Amino acid sequence: MQKYGCCNAAYVVGDVVMLPVYSHSVFNEAFYNLILRVSRLSGTADYVPITVSGELLSELDMLCEGERLSVSGQLRSYNKLVEGSGRLVITVFGKNIIKLSKEAECDNEIRLVGSVCKPVVYRKTPLAREITDILLAVNRAYGKSDYLPCIAWGKNARSLQTLSVGDSISIVGRLQSREYTKRDENGNTSVRTAYEVSINEYELL
Repeated sequence: MQKYGCCNAAYVVGDVVMLPVYSHSVFNEAFYNLILRVSRLSGTADYVPITVSGELLSELDMLCEGERLSVSGQLRSYNKLVEGSGRLVITVFGKNIIKLSKEAECDNEIRLVGSVCKPVVYRKTPLAREITDILLAVNRAYGKSDYLPCIAWGKNARSLQTLSVGDSISIVGRLQSREYTKRDENGNTSVRTAYEVSINEYELL
């Protein structure tokens, strides 16, 4: 299996924690969502959303929770209307999907080439950890683009805080998930999951 593409490539190996559920259809082709748990070396895990066609799923035997899969494809984004407001949804669009043995190592690698499409935000956490938030526009076929949130830490954060809108960059990282609490205008709270590409390597183009 080819692991990487030219400007938007995702390769994930993890365990099924949410079985496929119907998402939508395009030109009479059904697509399904599932979630993989991808362990990090630290022992924590990311919960990676996957979108895959019913045709690809039909090539597999019946999936069970806990089975280990490899998925290669692209990282995609789309806007979804939730409770009257737009929300950016991030997913790995699977083009190849294979069952693996439990001995196979987990993997989580994203490769992107894109342009900065809004001013970057440099900040420090209460523990003085440096972070730079970047939103990349990554082109795909038919004149469409994916808008993908990325995050840099430490030395990379200091270097990338100087990026300007329109700058092009190539990055290698992983898709990380994190939970946060959202409070609405009535004071009600809900727990949500955010996804972003944590940058390990980069090259200014």
